[in-house]
Amino acid sequence: MHLSISTDKVKVFTVATEPTDGYARYVRSARIYDVQVTTLGLGEQWKGGDMQNPGGGFKINLLRKAIEPLKDEQDTIVLFTDSYDVIITATIEEIVELFKKSKAKLLFSAEKYCWPDSSLTDAYPEVEGNASRFLNSGAFIGYAPQVFALLKEDIKDTDDDQLYYTKVFLDEARRAKLGMKLDTQSRLFQNLHGAKNDVKLKVDIETNQGTLQNVNFLTTPAIVHGNGLSKIELNAYGNYLAKTFNGFCTICQEYLLELDEKDLPVISLSVIVPMAVPFFDQFLEGIEKINYPKQNLHLLIYSSVELHDADIKSFVNKHGEKYASAKYTLSTDKLDERQGRQLALEQAKLRKSDYIFFIDGDAHIDDGEVLRELLKLNKQFVAPLFAKYHELWSNFWGALSEGGFYARSHDYVDIVKRDLIGMFNVPHVTSIYLVKSSAFDVLSFQHSEYDPDMAMCASLRNAGIFMFISNQRYFGHLVNADSFDTKVTRPDFYTLFSNRYDWTEKYIHPNYSAQLNATVIEQPCPDVYWMAIVTDAFCDDLVAIMEAHGTWSDGSNNDNRLEGGYEAVPTRDIHMKQVGLEVLYLKFLELFVRPLQERVFTGYYHNPPRALMNFMVRYRPDEQPSLRPHHDASTYTINIAMNQKGIDYEGGGCRFLRYNCSVTETKKGWMLMHPGRLTHYHEGLLVTKGTRYIMISFIDP
Repeated sequence: MHLSISTDKVKVFTVATEPTDGYARYVRSARIYDVQVTTLGLGEQWKGGDMQNPGGGFKINLLRKAIEPLKDEQDTIVLFTDSYDVIITATIEEIVELFKKSKAKLLFSAEKYCWPDSSLTDAYPEVEGNASRFLNSGAFIGYAPQVFALLKEDIKDTDDDQLYYTKVFLDEARRAKLGMKLDTQSRLFQNLHGAKNDVKLKVDIETNQGTLQNVNFLTTPAIVHGNGLSKIELNAYGNYLAKTFNGFCTICQEYLLELDEKDLPVISLSVIVPMAVPFFDQFLEGIEKINYPKQNLHLLIYSSVELHDADIKSFVNKHGEKYASAKYTLSTDKLDERQGRQLALEQAKLRKSDYIFFIDGDAHIDDGEVLRELLKLNKQFVAPLFAKYHELWSNFWGALSEGGFYARSHDYVDIVKRDLIGMFNVPHVTSIYLVKSSAFDVLSFQHSEYDPDMAMCASLRNAGIFMFISNQRYFGHLVNADSFDTKVTRPDFYTLFSNRYDWTEKYIHPNYSAQLNATVIEQPCPDVYWMAIVTDAFCDDLVAIMEAHGTWSDGSNNDNRLEGGYEAVPTRDIHMKQVGLEVLYLKFLELFVRPLQERVFTGYYHNPPRALMNFMVRYRPDEQPSLRPHHDASTYTINIAMNQKGIDYEGGGCRFLRYNCSVTETKKGWMLMHPGRLTHYHEGLLVTKGTRYIMISFIDP
């Protein structure tokens, strides 16, 4: 017969020797459901030395001592759970009610595996269906006299508690005397190891609050235990259990760090460049824009890529004096990635840094507040969500395969697309992350099978350090280094299709978009429109590509590049086809030229625009200084000035004969757009000094 129990007669105990991330999660879950827990063992040492997972006998001995004063209290209930891999999901009243329904005096959680002694399997009572047959020591509940009687045998600190309890349970006489049962249908306790197909996370679409259901018995267990090899699954479920969401991310607002501007943490800023990446100049601009006192930053840049060596040296020479310290290692130092990352970590320890902030070369910072915002989240390890622009490829994995490699989680897409906003405990992070000094000693990049990132994440998982990814705010993105061809001249220019966002940022004029809505577009001559289109970088890179290729035509009428082999109005030029950029340039016309054309020549729509002739022309006084009057074989023509008059050349320009109107003060990166046939007969004016480059397209011939 069970007595009526008031909640103040329920004593809850756990054991933890140090406040790990898992312990903090456990304490939070208890607080959320107003479960008052007494923690045993904090600050104590035990013979085994593993502070995250103290020996079972150590736990038994602590618990026995703690409940001895309660041993004769018939109306007191004792609940014991592990801490670092347990989440409470119900109130103490609900827990007690589930216990009472079991009709047991001592109820243990049950699991799928007979551990640690599988030879005892056949000694266990049989169970029906998908029930869990074997005792698990991670959680149990019982009346105080029965619990104390359970613990009366002597046990060494280093002995196994699960084996201890198993032997008691398998002794039928003792089992009957103690009124001892197993929660085989997971009504109160849910052990996760081996139960992946037994449970389902149900998330409320309005609040994002989660509940874990045992689908075999349609139960909602109150205490969830990530026993054995199920820690990653527990972490994933834990992102939604214990009211981590309530229409918004509640844990994102908890335990925040208030930054004291007079006493800011010292950060080791570790830039890691293990592979060639596009737009490295823009990457370094992002590093410089980090809004944090440089005197609190120790900068170390590691690179194994010759392509980036000069930019790194230039950056440190220009900005290094502002930092507390600034060093770099280059490709000539012959360090591999593991050594580079390890060097960064050792430097952080040497500098006694409070944190190390790793940023890989593919992670472009767009918001300079990223470091401050990560610090405020007050975690041992936290990273901002970075993804490839308009892609699902990101800097985290939501789950792991059995071999420790990538697997997609149920919420991965929602997190990457920011349909679900919060902070999530994940098993793998790369590219950009902040690590607190308390984790330095467990951080390792060494592994016989894993790459350095995977090795690091494995070391943190094994140490029980949670890796959080936050998508609460957009801080930056990943560039796509796939198929980045470093053998070509100015390789960034070739990446429009793989990195449209960064390509646009680098190569399209900052005033481009304003022109699409401008009331007036400048017309230096009738129906000749003058618009900003590309940056100096576009011009410089494309000129460099053409000059490196060097196959300028001879300016004669014979041209085997053309169908028929004849050019009526020849120039010294190189076609985009010759340098492998024809398809890219047609995309450029579609994305950036066509909208301006539709803006100025109202009513003409042709998408995508068609251009058989896209070429760069070179004018020199001693080569071809000018071009005779002619019509273009186009519906409209664009002419982009690729260098600067008065600096790179003198003279030059374009004269429209019908209107007796000349454009001579051309601007680098600006485009002339004019009709091709019939109305705009024109000529190229004489270049008197230097070299003039223009980029021509005959559109819709």
